[in-house]
Amino acid sequence: MTNTELVLKAIDAMKNSYSPYSNFKVGASLLTESGKVYTGCNIENVAFGPTVCAERVAFFKAISEGEKNFSKIAVVGGKDGVISSSTPPCGVCRQVMREFCNDNFEILIVRENANYDKVLLKDLLPHSFKPEILTK
Repeated sequence: MTNTELVLKAIDAMKNSYSPYSNFKVGASLLTESGKVYTGCNIENVAFGPTVCAERVAFFKAISEGEKNFSKIAVVGGKDGVISSSTPPCGVCRQVMREFCNDNFEILIVRENANYDKVLLKDLLPHSFKPEILTK
């Protein structure tokens, strides 16, 4: 799967967003090391606390089906579903990524016209709290 194909799947997933409060739609597509792709969209709740980000939906779908090894994720978002700038993962999503991914996990942050910036997890979440810390 090419990066562009993964980006297009994230854009498609954004269409399923349930975001009646913010009207900010987010989509994500997660590539596993086995080559499977899991998509997610943000799902809001009137109480806001139960709201779930697109990235976590994709991760939790994959994990619930037995996947534990991931290569990269594409993330896209925009007001009313219009991509106008990059939408990097929130802090909670970054921590979930760190639970299941190594420092070199790739994150494709999508901008206008399906362009994207590729960053590594270690650059988005430096000095992270890693599972290995608890085993020392």
